[in-house]
Amino acid sequence: MGRRAVVLLSGGLDSATTLAIAAERGYSPYALTLRYGQRHEIEVEAACRVAEALGVAEHVIMEIDLRRFGGSALTGDMDVPKGSSAAADPEGIPVTYVPARNTIFLSIALAWAEVLAVADIFIGVNAVDYSGYPDCRPEFIDAFERLARVGTRAGVEGSRPFRIHAPLIDLAKAEIIRRGLELGVDYGLTRSCYDPEPSGAACGRCESCQLRLTGFAAAGVRDPLPYHIA
Repeated sequence: MGRRAVVLLSGGLDSATTLAIAAERGYSPYALTLRYGQRHEIEVEAACRVAEALGVAEHVIMEIDLRRFGGSALTGDMDVPKGSSAAADPEGIPVTYVPARNTIFLSIALAWAEVLAVADIFIGVNAVDYSGYPDCRPEFIDAFERLARVGTRAGVEGSRPFRIHAPLIDLAKAEIIRRGLELGVDYGLTRSCYDPEPSGAACGRCESCQLRLTGFAAAGVRDPLPYHIA
């Protein structure tokens, strides 16, 4: 492979596809997974499986504890919405939004990129079939790229103009799935559920599960994950 790149890898469907795209584009991927106190920590195990299957150059798992702040159903005590209550609210941001999560994640990825002397960072955000999180929009990605260029030594010195790649941002979930299957992604290794069963089975009723199931149905492909309720 050619140039190196840092790839944020959560263990979910989108980040696994993004990792495969980075490799297809000729990058040698350095995968970064954050264990941040999320209730669905099973995704960290999934990230390890995906990283091994897709052959990353290095996989770093870093721990930060966003439970200290709470403010989200994924890092606090509030319930994860299920069923009809899990649908995205066009007028508001859902309780599963983790405050500033992608800003924090990209900042850590940027720090590692500076140390590795690489200019490219990949993130699997999507602004089509998504939950309405503000840090998944093109405006956010563009703004963070500008920040990276003015807030780092490499950026100021002009030695490496950082680029934030978001290859899925304009794709529907079905398109993401088809793209990943073309690249050989085994979606059975991934995990997306916000509130999985103790057995590891996905709940099938949270918004993340609903988006995933709808995407697989639209793609005409069976989702290989085990579901408690589908």
